Amino acid sequence: EEYVPSTKDDEEFRARRITAYLNLVDRIVKEQFKKLQDSPFELGSEITKYFTLLPNNSPLKELYHAMLLAAGPAEKENLQQTLRDAIRPGDINVNIMTKVDRNNFDKSGKELSVEFSDALSALRGYAKSTLESAIVFSAGINRRLYSYVEEFKDFYADAAGYINKKIILKVSDYRSSIIQGKFFAKKGLWISEYRVESGLNCGGHVFATDGFLMGPILEEFRAKKQELLDSLHSIYNEALKLKNLITFGKPHMVKITAQGGIGTVQEDQFLREHYQLDGTGWATPFLLVPEVTNVDDDTRRKLADAKEEDLYLSDVSPLGVPFNNLRTSNADLERDSKVVKGRPGSACPKGYLVSNTEFTAKPICSASRQYQKLKIDQLNNLNLPEEDYLKRFKDVVKKSCLCNDLGESAMINYHLGKGNGTVKRFSAVCPGPNIAYFSKIATLQEMVDHIYGRINLRNSTYRPHMFIKELKMYVEYLIKEVKKAAKEPTEKQRQYFTEFKNNMFEGIAYYREFFPKIKNESEEFRAQMLQELEDFKIKLEDFISQHRHYFIASPVLRSVTASV
Repeated sequence: EEYVPSTKDDEEFRARRITAYLNLVDRIVKEQFKKLQDSPFELGSEITKYFTLLPNNSPLKELYHAMLLAAGPAEKENLQQTLRDAIRPGDINVNIMTKVDRNNFDKSGKELSVEFSDALSALRGYAKSTLESAIVFSAGINRRLYSYVEEFKDFYADAAGYINKKIILKVSDYRSSIIQGKFFAKKGLWISEYRVESGLNCGGHVFATDGFLMGPILEEFRAKKQELLDSLHSIYNEALKLKNLITFGKPHMVKITAQGGIGTVQEDQFLREHYQLDGTGWATPFLLVPEVTNVDDDTRRKLADAKEEDLYLSDVSPLGVPFNNLRTSNADLERDSKVVKGRPGSACPKGYLVSNTEFTAKPICSASRQYQKLKIDQLNNLNLPEEDYLKRFKDVVKKSCLCNDLGESAMINYHLGKGNGTVKRFSAVCPGPNIAYFSKIATLQEMVDHIYGRINLRNSTYRPHMFIKELKMYVEYLIKEVKKAAKEPTEKQRQYFTEFKNNMFEGIAYYREFFPKIKNESEEFRAQMLQELEDFKIKLEDFISQHRHYFIASPVLRSVTASV
């Protein structure tokens, strides 16, 4: 196709480039899907692959098997046409990480108006595209971004209740869903899916809850889903009235889905059935599927070889948000090599994560060479004790250039960018801890078969239940946060640590009652889960006992007589 460039000389270039790209993807998918629909029902064809990928209990798969057993050519042909008409391509959903919202400047250095910020430009690019899909907002509330959504008609329901461009919110708990859902409802906008993600047991940036664990969070969604819909629907209709738009007698459909650390068919099925979820998300294992993820061969091999100790919750992100990372990634090794050579920091080729104004009027990135040199110069002038200096020095130089390095895998695969494949490239990757339990570089068919329980792709490493794994991460997170605090914590810190540990103990109590009910796990595995639960409870109690002054003591309850 003819390529019309969108250059940085045009202040609207980001939105236009995104629109053009999404329209291209839309055209490609429609063309490919039409070829799939028209392909013959024969061994190895695309349409045959489509139906073999489906779960065994899918009504479409049952119809496919009926077609294979059809008595005569006419019946077979009729069933094949029914199958062709029934299939649909997946949505081309687009994600905006709400915290990545850099303000932009023109060539003279003058700051552009707010609608040209990174996130708002991205939203506008999506809104003007031909896609019929959903925008996914992740990483918390961005009020100016959320407010900007109401400028685009495709996000509003038509008279039949159809929404051309839906909104999906990635949330950490029920309270967050209520707050964000009301924000949109007051603008006459409906949230079509609340995607609950584990606060820690996931890939990329993590957003820890205040000690709330995934099981109790999903339990609250199950118990209060109707309450959520009813409360938002009344606010939504009031907003539509004020805009002179049509109102609706009942709420639009809402999905509650979950993701973060799922690794077995038993976990997946139980989440769907017990918590009545509308869907589950698997991500990290697909890093080992070349058909699905654009990961360079070297990085994929490192992911396949990764052990539990190679995966860690890091502080490498310039956003100041914890980031699940791979110790052996090329980007991390190159960052450390620069420190050894006395030239830490990145050249900051893209600058999406600029936010620091400690030394400059215009924001710069804390992973940049410019910032790290200025910060290290400052440290050198403070005459700090060696131990203190080294700690603060390491805190500066551990920041990584994520906005460039996370995209390097694709550039390496297609020999794009600097040197056209002749220059050494360094890619970053952000798997969830779940990657430690998968080692086979797999086909799409194999990974889907694993998800639906037809084969097992897990390696021999012992894998705890996803709820236990998350609990372990939360215990370690609290311990790390307490140790990072000053020797004399503030009252605010003590309140935070106390609420955090109280919520964790409530979650542990919930799991103690809940684990015996997970009937699709073996009795032996349930017993192991309960033992691990008790072990982490004891570990948490012991740590709190040794660090009492970081927590507010629980009040001693006394009888009325004793008080008198």
